[in-house]
Amino acid sequence: MEPNVSQNMTDPLDAPLPGIVGHSPAMRKVYRLTRLVAPSRASVLIVGETGTGKELIARSIHRLSPRGDGPYVRVNCGALAESLLESELFGHIKGAFTGAIDNKTGRFEAAHGGTIFLDEISTISMKLQSKLLRVLQEHEFERVGESRTIRVDTRVVAATNLYLEDEIESGRFREDLYYRLNVVPIYLPPLRERPEDIADLARFFLEKYSDENRRDPPDLTTEVHKALLAHDWPGNVRELENYIERAVVLCRDNVITPDLLAPPNRPSDRWRPGRSRSGDVKSLIQQLVRVAIQSQLAEDGKLYDGLVGGVERELIEQVLQENGDVQVKAAARLGINRNTLHQKVSKFAKDDSRGERHGPISDAS
Repeated sequence: MEPNVSQNMTDPLDAPLPGIVGHSPAMRKVYRLTRLVAPSRASVLIVGETGTGKELIARSIHRLSPRGDGPYVRVNCGALAESLLESELFGHIKGAFTGAIDNKTGRFEAAHGGTIFLDEISTISMKLQSKLLRVLQEHEFERVGESRTIRVDTRVVAATNLYLEDEIESGRFREDLYYRLNVVPIYLPPLRERPEDIADLARFFLEKYSDENRRDPPDLTTEVHKALLAHDWPGNVRELENYIERAVVLCRDNVITPDLLAPPNRPSDRWRPGRSRSGDVKSLIQQLVRVAIQSQLAEDGKLYDGLVGGVERELIEQVLQENGDVQVKAAARLGINRNTLHQKVSKFAKDDSRGERHGPISDAS
């Protein structure tokens, strides 16, 4: 389906990229910058919230570049432990460590002549950051367990949902690596900053999932359109796609109603378009304080510690749930070290085993 393109858009650099829907001014800037940087050899850092489509832009950079016929290799840095990530990126030789039963080609070597996309770049350790910096500067590395140097011609496109400037200030990210990666930054706006794209995206997903489910696409009614515009979409395009797919599956008589947009396994009235998030947070905090004051915490002199600890646990539980219980992703979202998060989760699990509290959290990674 072709998106609605503004008649005022005359510069071909501003036209939507293949496979990407949206004609808002914010997205036109993204299209222009992507087309300008693609033919170069420059490293690119894509910055945007989760679900904004960072990999789509990375693929577009590769496809529009002179390397378009070469390999495109994606690595989710946040999904692998440090020891595994080093082997994935740079490869290893047989016997380099327990379980290394054969030589392995790393992702950088596999991407020779093409592009490597490093997603969630903020999660890699300082040790791997040093090795990555060398690849960017010298275009060479050694496999794990091997002294032979391998040279590669690989373009690096990285992505993050965090501001790396903040990570540098906190000592979690190397400043010299940041400048190597951030030669050309591309900022992907969240969906709430481009509401004019919501209708086009909704129609695109309506047609996509109607076709997959072998049914005629439902109409996007004015009522549903207003509900979509009123929501702030914290999960961005990925969240919108999820809601539209579910609505297509559950709708009857080929009609989508606003109640079908409610999150799964929650009461419909929890999804209130246009509600104030800051107001909700303030109300929740006030409620927690009232409960704490009225509880035994006030009697045993542990009111402050009990309240702060309770809020911290609720926050960690919620972020873990939203990130599929993957601690690496949750730690990045919280802005804390993953070892710190693991220690807190372990403590919660021990508290539960002693009967101090029972909850959904566990010591699973």
